[in-house]
Amino acid sequence: MERAEKQKFVTSFNEVLSNTGVAVVAHYAGLSVSQMTQLRAEAREAGGTVRVAKNRLVKLALQGTELEHISDLFQGPTVIVYSDDPVAAPKVAANFAKANDKFVILGGALGSTNLDASGVNALATMPSLDELRGKLVGLLQTPASRIAQVTSAPAGQLARVFNAYAEKGEAA
Repeated sequence: MERAEKQKFVTSFNEVLSNTGVAVVAHYAGLSVSQMTQLRAEAREAGGTVRVAKNRLVKLALQGTELEHISDLFQGPTVIVYSDDPVAAPKVAANFAKANDKFVILGGALGSTNLDASGVNALATMPSLDELRGKLVGLLQTPASRIAQVTSAPAGQLARVFNAYAEKGEAA
């Protein structure tokens, strides 16, 4: 990479990291290309991104962002998994780490909050933003369907009473 390319990478990655909600840093030494491709696909599906870059360039890109405090994690062969959704990247990283023992989570950041490996795993157990939205919509729809059931019940009961009187009158 030439100097101009490095500067362009640092500025563009700085902009990306400035708008990122959560970032997870992990060691990936020993993973195969197919395993890394699988990690990238899982992250993309969840709305996140996986990036492998030179540590020095990532540290430069982190300067001036609220994620700057995680720059000390970038030592050795590291990968950064990041997303706007505060749960997506930790969930992908934690699930991948369970399946691959060579993928070791070092820590991360949720905005200006520093996370260690257990903090990343704790975030991974939380429901995602889409799951929470689904639950909220379900909670909001439930009272409406109950109201419809309650208002239609008396009319149905009244119809059954009239039907019973009609059948009783025909039988007599």
